[in-house]
Amino acid sequence: MLKTVYSAKGMFVGPHHQAALAGRDILKEGGNAVEAMVAAAASIATVYPHMNSIGGDGFWLIHEPGKKPVAIDASGRAAKAATIDFYKGHKEIPSRGPLAALTSAGTVAGWQQALNVAAPWGKSLPLSRLLAPAIEQATSGIIVTESQARLTAEKMHQMHDAPGFFDAFAPGEKAPLAGSIMKQSKLAATFEQLARAGLDDFYRGDLGKAIGDELSRLGSPVTAEDLASYQALIVEPLQTRIRGVNIYNLPPPTQGLASLMILGIFDQLGVTKAEGFDYIHGLVESTKQAFRVRDRLVTDPDRLPESPNNYLTPEKLADLADNINSKIAMPWPDPASPGDTIWMGCIDSEGRTVSFIQSIFWEFGSGMVLQDTGINWQNRGISLSLDPKSLQALEPGRKLFHTLNPALAHFDDGRIMSYGTMGGEGQPQTQAMVFSRYGMFDQPLQQAVTAPRWLLGRTWGDNSTTLKLESRFDPALVEQLKASGHNVEPLDDAFSDTMGHAGALVLKPDGIIEGAADPRSDGCVAAI
Repeated sequence: MLKTVYSAKGMFVGPHHQAALAGRDILKEGGNAVEAMVAAAASIATVYPHMNSIGGDGFWLIHEPGKKPVAIDASGRAAKAATIDFYKGHKEIPSRGPLAALTSAGTVAGWQQALNVAAPWGKSLPLSRLLAPAIEQATSGIIVTESQARLTAEKMHQMHDAPGFFDAFAPGEKAPLAGSIMKQSKLAATFEQLARAGLDDFYRGDLGKAIGDELSRLGSPVTAEDLASYQALIVEPLQTRIRGVNIYNLPPPTQGLASLMILGIFDQLGVTKAEGFDYIHGLVESTKQAFRVRDRLVTDPDRLPESPNNYLTPEKLADLADNINSKIAMPWPDPASPGDTIWMGCIDSEGRTVSFIQSIFWEFGSGMVLQDTGINWQNRGISLSLDPKSLQALEPGRKLFHTLNPALAHFDDGRIMSYGTMGGEGQPQTQAMVFSRYGMFDQPLQQAVTAPRWLLGRTWGDNSTTLKLESRFDPALVEQLKASGHNVEPLDDAFSDTMGHAGALVLKPDGIIEGAADPRSDGCVAAI
């Protein structure tokens, strides 16, 4: 069984060990937490290609000691040509292929914005050093993970309208075997171009023009002009306070509001211990209350029906908690939101802390892999609606609902916690489990990540909306949940991918760093 890892010099956690090691190595060379995260972000876009890509989006929370966290929104906007009329003849936006690739990719711009935030911290490492691990991995070849092999086999039947997919991920229309080597020479060349020309080249240089031209040629509404006009934004993080802790997350268009609300509502219930009926029932019912607010409010931040801060006050959280019956489950489901991603965390020797998330939405995104650059483009835009009356109606330039949301916590005793997970609807729920177990009920950090998890609703690769439970829960507790009205679906796995790939780091006031990785992932904690 995994145990909490300790260090006093710096630490990195990620869902793939090579990305975590890439970040750790930057810390060893004197790089800061942001630089380490950029190196790891490029690496994981290479070694975990079914989960994320530089053709996707990202979000950051950056903590500098003594200061409020800085949030970065690196999510793309719908292309100028992406109108409802553009999709005439379609009842909904196609989920794969060129028509699914309707938004700009923001993640690389987010890397640059984060490096801008870190620039005043002192001497920086060259971009070529930060991208070197990804270049080497793409050139020499990655080892295909079990999850990549399995998901390729499961999803390849959807990809016949996705140019470049089979050449990149399933040559001869055969899924790769776990443990085999996959090279990405075009992607390596793209990283080399970025190392030479700078990250802005992705949007306003030769690379941006090549990307935009190919997207247009293949039938995507995204053009070079869309890329040239894109900027990642520094935004004000959302926050709420529970039990002597300020917890932070991203504002809309992310579901960070839901992540904060779940914990805030649950705190109002007065649960005194973890793992029993009151704990699980309380968090599940808090999730229902938070998701209903999220679904009627979270959208493009320029189009919000009201301020999300209205739902983070103690008074409002208490009102929502009053809707919860301590013994009986509220009927469910409501509509669910899919999505998958990667989350990573980093703390450097100066206490600077990063919580970071990067995604292409569904596994393999649009499935379209650009032949000129080797970039797999996201399908995040399919969360927009062709119904003009919808809260998420498609409009040119629109930001769209994101499941992505990295989290940070500042404890009154001086501890700083970076935590998060992948997994669509599961992200706010897993965050609530990890934080509450550690931050509210004093479980050791690794135990809080390893402990049995549940999922209400749908996550990546799954369409059911039941309350799913890993097999390690006490059968008597499972029966108690069923008797209270929960639609329980026991899973066969003790550690299920369905529950996401979580991680957490904690910086203590004495300078000691604690780290925990998820046994459900291919990752690790890498410490100096």
